[in-house]
Amino acid sequence: MANSELTFGDKEFIVSKTDLNGKITYGNALFIQISGYTELELIGQPHNILRHPDMPAVVFKLLWSQVRAGKEIFAYVKNKTKVGDYYWVFAHVTPTLDSNYKITNFHSVRRKPSQKALNIIKPLYASLLQKEKNSGVAATEEMLNQLLKDKGVSYDEFILSL
Repeated sequence: MANSELTFGDKEFIVSKTDLNGKITYGNALFIQISGYTELELIGQPHNILRHPDMPAVVFKLLWSQVRAGKEIFAYVKNKTKVGDYYWVFAHVTPTLDSNYKITNFHSVRRKPSQKALNIIKPLYASLLQKEKNSGVAATEEMLNQLLKDKGVSYDEFILSL
């Protein structure tokens, strides 16, 4: 595994769409390029093909819970590439609704995160991941909820404040 950090420009966006099961249906040129996969290798694959092992599962549990409920969510995510490099993103994930307000797919626009935000997110995710390894996802969710309660903010308020 290469394990080098990749970055992209402040004015560039990574865009992808998935079906209701999280399988990739679209990726823009930057998404394809930074992933290290070809478009053919990505389309139809579960989006978690990019999941980095440093990511706590509770973040994805929260993400999927929100978008499947028809709500948008913002999250910091560390992704891995085909060759084992990684890149951080600040993701805005939204459900796409049809004229009857039924969810048809999910859309994610990702931008380069600030170093200030990553200075907070990296140690937080490391703590969450350690708790997950020792006690499971439910305990990690309790830990995250307690942290938010102690700060007196919701998840969205916390993430958007970084």
